[in-house]
Amino acid sequence: MNYRIEKDVLGEVEVPIDAYWGINTQRAVQNFQISGKKFPNIFMISLAQLKKACLLANKELGLIDKEIGAAILQAVNEILNEEKHLDQFPIDIYQTGSGTQTNMNINEVLANRAAQILGFPMGKKHPVHPNDHVNKSQSSNDVIPTTMHISTVHMIQKLMPTLNSLKEVLATKIEEFEDIIKVGRTHLQDAVPIPLSLEFKVYKKQIEINIKRLNKVLDELFYIPIGGTALGTGLNAHKDFDKLTISHLSKITSLSFKLNPVKAEGISSHNTIAYASSSLRLLALSLLKMANDIRWMGSGPRAGLSELILPQNEPGSSMMPGKINPTQSEALIQVCLQVIGNDSVVTSGEMYGSILDLNMSKPIMIVNVLESIDILIGGINSFIGNCLVDIKANTEQIDSNLEQMLMLVTNLIPIIGYDKCSEIAQRAYKEGKSCKVVIKEMGLKIDNLDELLDPKNMV
Repeated sequence: MNYRIEKDVLGEVEVPIDAYWGINTQRAVQNFQISGKKFPNIFMISLAQLKKACLLANKELGLIDKEIGAAILQAVNEILNEEKHLDQFPIDIYQTGSGTQTNMNINEVLANRAAQILGFPMGKKHPVHPNDHVNKSQSSNDVIPTTMHISTVHMIQKLMPTLNSLKEVLATKIEEFEDIIKVGRTHLQDAVPIPLSLEFKVYKKQIEINIKRLNKVLDELFYIPIGGTALGTGLNAHKDFDKLTISHLSKITSLSFKLNPVKAEGISSHNTIAYASSSLRLLALSLLKMANDIRWMGSGPRAGLSELILPQNEPGSSMMPGKINPTQSEALIQVCLQVIGNDSVVTSGEMYGSILDLNMSKPIMIVNVLESIDILIGGINSFIGNCLVDIKANTEQIDSNLEQMLMLVTNLIPIIGYDKCSEIAQRAYKEGKSCKVVIKEMGLKIDNLDELLDPKNMV
């Protein structure tokens, strides 16, 4: 036989004989064959961290037998310290909106592994029971939201060094481009001169703003509802369980978690998760602007703006020989579009899922947030390493554009007025001449004309 028979109030179910999961997990595997997508490892590891903290609190309160507690502790440490058993969480992310099946999954895995450690067969719920022991003082309704916060904190902290690296490389480019003046553009039309470095300062400033936003998100994410059990009232939990769990969790994660003063808020609504997602969307918008601007400035090489020379990483066409495309910009743009789409799902999850006393869109909300952070990390790192660090300014093309620039006359408005400047610009455009030539042909006497029309004096 390659399976064992387990029983519950609904009947008998065949469970793979070597599986650490049990009957509840097996029912979920059978009933939710939807996408094949599983919770990412970071979520399951965060859940294991929480289970360990809850176990230590229950042990400290004398609510769990020492021998059983030691066995469960060994089982959970195998996940946390050795990354064992991560293949024992097979449930589809499209399941109950509370994430109950995933909570029961880890309860069964830890209970069966603990029973095995104690020398008993798996699947008997003896001497270690998944609900009575592993899930003691807990409910899926406070466990899953707490894990949502823990895993999001972990991922945002992983994102921060990537953003700092981006900021540092942008700072290098700002210094490199400091003395380069180029044609500015509004509405995709020529505008007044602008330093190339200033355009990159815009990108750097936006990254700095996004880092500050994410730090504010972290401040909110540190408040968690563990100990609230089903609805935030703390039913079936010891009065000191929440505080002890928070203390142990903070030590386990080296993070300063705090109790949500209204635990029901963290159970019935995931507004903070939506806030995290919206902050990731804003970051994506900033990155998208940078990637798209760089793609435009690198367009060409003969018939585009051609102000930036982008790295040539791979052939750009299966038909046109020698063609090179801005692939890193395109990849990062796609990442950003996915993040924006994920945020739409998270927003809808909060909008439609938060009804009365329990948000019922927990799995889809957290999976999208974690995916957004993960692909942002990968996309930004790829863009830095394969594009940004090796971008060069095409000074020959930049200077050529400046020589033909019409909006240099803007600097003459205080001297000859807006209308006369417009006349000069239009005539220069129609006749294919420089503004300086047209001014001389019109017989206008302007002191220090060369100085006034020098782009460097206009920035």
